[in-house]
Amino acid sequence: MRAGGGLNHRGALFDGILVKDNHAAAAGGIGEAVRRARAAAHPLLKVEAEVSTPEQIDDALKAGADLLLLDNLGDDELGRAVRQVAGRVPLEASGGMTLDRLPRVAATGVDYVSVGALTHSAPAVDLSLLLEAV
Repeated sequence: MRAGGGLNHRGALFDGILVKDNHAAAAGGIGEAVRRARAAAHPLLKVEAEVSTPEQIDDALKAGADLLLLDNLGDDELGRAVRQVAGRVPLEASGGMTLDRLPRVAATGVDYVSVGALTHSAPAVDLSLLLEAV
């Protein structure tokens, strides 16, 4: 990632809390899941909430989410979400991201784009080390 000029906003699962749809379902909604995560988290730990509707965006923001992961939204929906949030928290677009789609997604104004294909679909390099006597 870094060799190609990209930057990670998160290094691993331990340096932030990601509240996903299953957490929201178990807690009774994204707002309640974010409130519980925020209450249990170290004050310096960021809480990111996965959202996919305007209502979830509002609920997550009211509950204190530090970042929002916009999950499986189309380009127009991403643009609407950017306008709705209006810079209050950083936004990460995720789900269905391809390298071809990346310029359109970036143009919506999101802060981060998660492209799983960079890792799960990267081709292997055929590399060997042969020693020869001199």
